[in-house]
Amino acid sequence: MSSAPRTADNAPSWYVNPAARTWTCEPPPADVPLFHAGLPASGPTPLVELPAVAAELGVRRVFVKDESTRLGLPAFKALGVSYAVHRVLAERVGAPPGPATVAEMRARAAALPPIELVAASDGNHGHALARTGRLLGLPVRILLPEAVGARTAAAIAAEGARVDVVAADYDTTVRRAAGVTAGREQAVLVQDTAWEGYERIPRWIVDGYATLFHEIDAQLRAAGAPAPALAAVPMGVGSLAQAAVTHYRGAAAGRATALLGVEPDTAACVRAGLAAGRRLALATGRTIMAGLNCGTPSPLAWPYLRGGLDACVTVTDPAAARAVADLARLGLSSGPCGAATLAAARTALAVTPGGDGAPTRRLLGVDATSTVILLSTEASRPAHGDAAG
Repeated sequence: MSSAPRTADNAPSWYVNPAARTWTCEPPPADVPLFHAGLPASGPTPLVELPAVAAELGVRRVFVKDESTRLGLPAFKALGVSYAVHRVLAERVGAPPGPATVAEMRARAAALPPIELVAASDGNHGHALARTGRLLGLPVRILLPEAVGARTAAAIAAEGARVDVVAADYDTTVRRAAGVTAGREQAVLVQDTAWEGYERIPRWIVDGYATLFHEIDAQLRAAGAPAPALAAVPMGVGSLAQAAVTHYRGAAAGRATALLGVEPDTAACVRAGLAAGRRLALATGRTIMAGLNCGTPSPLAWPYLRGGLDACVTVTDPAAARAVADLARLGLSSGPCGAATLAAARTALAVTPGGDGAPTRRLLGVDATSTVILLSTEASRPAHGDAAG
């Protein structure tokens, strides 16, 4: 892993994309929320209103989508993993892609020759795949980069998965996982980033995240709130941000919601790529936002990020740590990756005279009447000591 200075490019902490709201895309399958409704511990995660944060940011309402308990796990990742594994099993037994119960998925898995689910992960994706494998009676192998702590590795192993620690960074670990499955018909790579020739499963993972955004729509209606003027989304390889773009830039969607991508300043590959007009691969440094510390956007996600993100903001470790503590005082469990959206909103929506957020605020179309959504994608972690992506 590179130890390059965080701001070696001397770039500003934000980039505004002038073409964002002219882009449209196809929506995900309509039955994704119905599939998730049949899983254990299903049900919407909370959408929590924070009036104090709204006052700080100079907007009318701020809501945090709290993903700290999604499907019994401490992050949103199980939405994509479970849906992708369901689609893999359906395809292999020749079943239609519509919703299936856990019993049906277990029966499909049992009817197949033995298969092993494999992935590289900074933590939460691997934990979600390990839990899904245990639920369906399938063996799982997770490769973790060396920066991931022992607590995360132990949590994944406790699900019954094999855990291999790789002496490398995240991008190299992904390549290693792909090598593990190459040429093995019974080894299924369930990875949340894509490359040429490997797109279907990452796309199913992104489709699975659609449930989160459908829940937000319903919860805002229940709260008597309008569509958000701004939604802030953490980005690693960009899959969750791709899902956000798909939801808010879908063919039937409006253009009211600006989308703010959030990255650590150690791995600002999307911001750099948007500014350069092409997908870039960057060396990464160390950060407490380990699950976002990815140096290369997914090529599957990149067209969506380039066409659909209104702006991208980078966050420092101290800013993320402050946001973690502030959310905890407000009763929300959030790790650095999830709390990064609050830190980013503070940069992008700064209202102090001369603050560098002022031009971003105007360009995003946010004012005192606006509703803002912050996606908190993970639960808190002790002393930020383990990765969680």
